[in-house]
Amino acid sequence: MVRVPLTAEQVERGRILGKALRSARGDRTMVEVASSAGVSVEALRKIETGRSPSPEFFTVAQICAALGISTVMLVTTGRSARAPQASPA
Repeated sequence: MVRVPLTAEQVERGRILGKALRSARGDRTMVEVASSAGVSVEALRKIETGRSPSPEFFTVAQICAALGISTVMLVTTGRSARAPQASPA
């Protein structure tokens, strides 16, 4: 099976997701969060660094639950992590 390459927008969304998760993790270690979420440390690392820009929804939901946040809160955090858009002139 051939995987269709991700668009630049999809890659950027993955980077924003990773940044939001890192921010929500705070001072907790990756090992703590991954263990609590039931995912591997490597999976969490890949998501946080943007190397896995389109992770499974349920993986993200498990990580959010381990962090004590909702997926809605994560999206809100991700939106604030984006670079400001230039307003049309």
